[in-house]
This record gives sequence, C-alpha cells and structure tokens, in this order.
Amino acid sequence: MFAARDKPLQLRAVHLQLPLIVPYRLAFGEQRQFDVILVGVRDRDGRSGWGEATILPGYTTETIEGGWLTAQYILSHCNTSQEVWRAAQLAAKDSPFIATAFLTALDWLEAHPFLSRAGRFPLLGTVNGKSEQRAALAAEIEALLATGYKTLKVKIGWDVAKDLEQVNTVRAIAAGRAQLRVDGNQGYSRDQAVTFLSQLDPAGIELVEQPCAAGDWDAAVAVKRAANVPIMLDEGIYTLDDIERAASLGCADYIKLKLMKLGSLDKLAYGLQMIADEGMKAVLGNGVAADLGCWMEIATALGTVTTAGEMNGFLKTRPQLLLPPLRMEGADVVLDGKLPDINETTLRDYAVGHAGGWS
Repeated sequence: MFAARDKPLQLRAVHLQLPLIVPYRLAFGEQRQFDVILVGVRDRDGRSGWGEATILPGYTTETIEGGWLTAQYILSHCNTSQEVWRAAQLAAKDSPFIATAFLTALDWLEAHPFLSRAGRFPLLGTVNGKSEQRAALAAEIEALLATGYKTLKVKIGWDVAKDLEQVNTVRAIAAGRAQLRVDGNQGYSRDQAVTFLSQLDPAGIELVEQPCAAGDWDAAVAVKRAANVPIMLDEGIYTLDDIERAASLGCADYIKLKLMKLGSLDKLAYGLQMIADEGMKAVLGNGVAADLGCWMEIATALGTVTTAGEMNGFLKTRPQLLLPPLRMEGADVVLDGKLPDINETTLRDYAVGHAGGWS
C-alpha cells in the first residue's frame, strides 16, 4: 500500500551484520549472524519508512552480495515513490527479499493500517539442545514451558534414526504440555522422509515441515501420502501460484508464509486468505529476520492467524532495529499499535555497508 500520488523520496540502505546470541543450527548450515539489508525511504515532510531483507544462504537462491547490489541499483535509479514501487516489482522475481524491503518501506511510510493494529500474538519456542545431552535439553525445554510456550519447534533433517530419537526425547520431556512442530529444513531425500514419517509416532505432533527439497513437488506428494501427521510446506512456497499448486496436488495441510517472499503487507494478507480459501491452515513467520520484519508479520497476523507464529528471529539477536523494541509477555508479543522508530545506534554499531542517505 502506498500513496497513489507520486512523491519525491530520499532513499537509504544499510547492510548490517547482527550477531546471534547462540548459533542457529539448520540442516544446511550453522548461522552465527544475520545479514540484514535495511532500506529507508523519506518524503519531503520528514516522514520515513523502513523495510528489511534478511537473506539466509541455503534457504533462498538470493545472495547477500546480489541483494546489496540490487538495493544499490534501485537507490541510484529511483527518486519517487512510484519509481521505487515499479523497480521493486521488477526486482521481485529474482530478488523477492530485497523487493520486499522496498515495498514494505513504502507501506510503513504511508502508515499502512495493519501497522496500527494492537494485540497479543503467541510465538513458538525453538528447541536447540540435543537428545545426547538430555539433562541440558530437559532444562531448556522446562524453561520454554515455564515461559508459556505451547508449541515447540524441533529441527530434523540430518539422520533419520537420530532425528526420531530427538523427537521422542523432546516429546517425553514436554509430556503433553506443548505440541511439537517438526521442521525438516529440506534435509531429507524422498526415501529418508518416507522412512522418518512411517516410523514417527503422531502423538503430540502438530505437523512436519518441509522434509524434502523445495522444488521437488513429486517428493512433496510422496511425503503427504506416507504421513500420518499433517504436513506443512515452507521453502516450497514462494509465490501465490505455489499455494495453488500445493492445493491442487493435495500435498500440504499447512502452508507457511513469510513476508520477505511476497513483497507487501497486502499481498501477504491476500496469501493468508488464499490458504484458508483452499482448505488449508496458515502458519506465518520468519525465524531468520530482525525485529522489523517480525513486527510487520505480527501486525499482519493479528486477528487472522490462529497458529503459533514463527517470527522469533528478533529473539536470536541482542541488537534490535526498532525503538522501542518489541515487547514480550511470556510467549506472546504485545503490540500497542504505535509506529516505532529506527534505532540509529544499532545501524551505527553493526553496519558493514551504506548506500544513499538523506539530509
């Protein structure tokens, strides 16, 4: 959403590297920092808006270097809101994360009504410990449960036998106090995924997420046929057409959306409604995003999404982009409906690249 009337803008981009509190282990690699490309737009009245692209190598075909070059190109060729919008639309096919940064900066600039929503939204808790260190794992899970988390994410995708042991151990410790969301992160072959699902006890399992490669739709169908638990697609969903494809193939019960794939707040909301219209359930949220992107996802989700959110990336970093920072009460994020400011101290302390600017 942005003003129909074209207006002159000043543009700014900052590449930040935000260190993680603890390493984030995924099937395709361990992350120790978030590479965030932050885009700012400012009009002649001094109003500004910001958008975020956090690019995760291995998750997307986009690269940090390519995203930064695309951001610089848009900055150097655009001077008005309409020019930014058109450039972002053109970039969306190959660089959806960067396109989203520009489009959501326009959303913020124009005070999109979603961003004025107030309310509480529950997040899931991510389990990092391993079954081999049961005492430490138990302490971690008990802390998550004491905080109030009712859904726990368990990462798999490495070794079927060890992954089954991990799920069983987490389930035993949780003892019915939380449901498990089991995330494969594209780590399995089709045969491995079928083996895992055929041996998985469905008790207490909310869903199993994307066990096979994003582009392997045949594997997605095979996984769904083999499963006795609900299946969710994540990395396989990049566009609205992908939602339709998943519905037509019958290969998903849940679809996870992320703002950075879809571009604008309105398009994200449309995608959420589309999932419901196709008879599936929506999960929303990016675990690899700073607080800006998480805030926008939560604001969009309020009143529409009933599953625990995955927009917990902001809890993985100490430096925060927003002032005031997002407020947690137990396992819930609480929004007051007020537009935040950008924390210029974070930009100063963690920037590794600058482009554009304003006076």
